[in-house]
Amino acid sequence: MKDIILFLTEAVNNVHDILISVAEAFGLQLTDKDLHFWIIGIVGIFTFFAVYLFFKVLSKWRWSITAISFVYTFTVMTVLVFAIEIQQAITDRGHMEFSDAVIGLWGFIVFFAVYACFAALFLFIKSLFKRKKQVPTEDDEPSRRRSRSM
Repeated sequence: MKDIILFLTEAVNNVHDILISVAEAFGLQLTDKDLHFWIIGIVGIFTFFAVYLFFKVLSKWRWSITAISFVYTFTVMTVLVFAIEIQQAITDRGHMEFSDAVIGLWGFIVFFAVYACFAALFLFIKSLFKRKKQVPTEDDEPSRRRSRSM
């Protein structure tokens, strides 16, 4: 995992240097804060549109709130897992490994799957109790009399 982070860091630094060079070639004097403003702003708005479309599709599903909650929680857990791994590397209190992050996320997926099974079982049992079909009687239907005007 350390190698992946070092690779990504090097790639970001190279892109940073290229953007500074391109900006200077066009006569722009962009500071580091200017670059952060533009790049994060552009990446953020494209990410927003992608997430918006994804959640729009999810909202059409029968279990949309559960699906959206899972996606959001998985995203938070991914950030948390990588933050813990990076913290371990900084403090030398454990080994920073990509496999640790993956197994941690698998832990969440397994616990969520157990929850989903229990929830499905509960809903199935609940539906069995609600299946009492009532036969409509004459009293349940409104009378259909035509009013006659004179």
